[in-house]
Amino acid sequence: MLRSAARKKDWTLTKEAFERLLDSLDANRERAGEKYENVRRKLIEFFEARGSNSPADHADQTINRVAKRLEEGEGVKDISAYSYGVARFLLKETLRGRGKEPLTLDLAPAPLIVTDENEDERRHLEEARLKCFEVCLSNLPAASRVLIIEYYREEKGIKIEQRKRQADALNMSLNALRLRACRIRAELGDCITSCLDRSREDTKSVIRH
Repeated sequence: MLRSAARKKDWTLTKEAFERLLDSLDANRERAGEKYENVRRKLIEFFEARGSNSPADHADQTINRVAKRLEEGEGVKDISAYSYGVARFLLKETLRGRGKEPLTLDLAPAPLIVTDENEDERRHLEEARLKCFEVCLSNLPAASRVLIIEYYREEKGIKIEQRKRQADALNMSLNALRLRACRIRAELGDCITSCLDRSREDTKSVIRH
């Protein structure tokens, strides 16, 4: 039960989940990339029109939730329409829980949540979460590591300008940079998930003994 709750809380976008999302948009990768950017742009406009202080981050959070539902096997015929439904729910959730404060889109996975009766396990897993992030980040190819760190380096409005400069420096379009960053983050997510699975098993073994 504890394992199930923790896994639900710390779900991370994986390469497989991102590729499945693109497949759901179009079988042709180039058209899928264009449709992905179109959906993301419309989501940003949706959040901007409703006073979000971080519309791009909210759009990315929405897309991640859609990717998670697809990974769980939910049938979605129209990704665009479905994304709007998820966006509306996210907006209500954010305004209800935190006023108009935007959700942070941290590159590292969210903290694990376990019950008070398992404080030792919570401590070990939280340490493992940070260690896995650092190890997986260091294991990325140097170019990918630099790209993903730079992509998430700045905050809010500064982040947008930073990404434009980054795309120019890499001689690629902003859309191409976004897709590349999503793929790298998904690869990072695969590594972190596997690392955390191993850490959970090691933690249970240590606690039992």
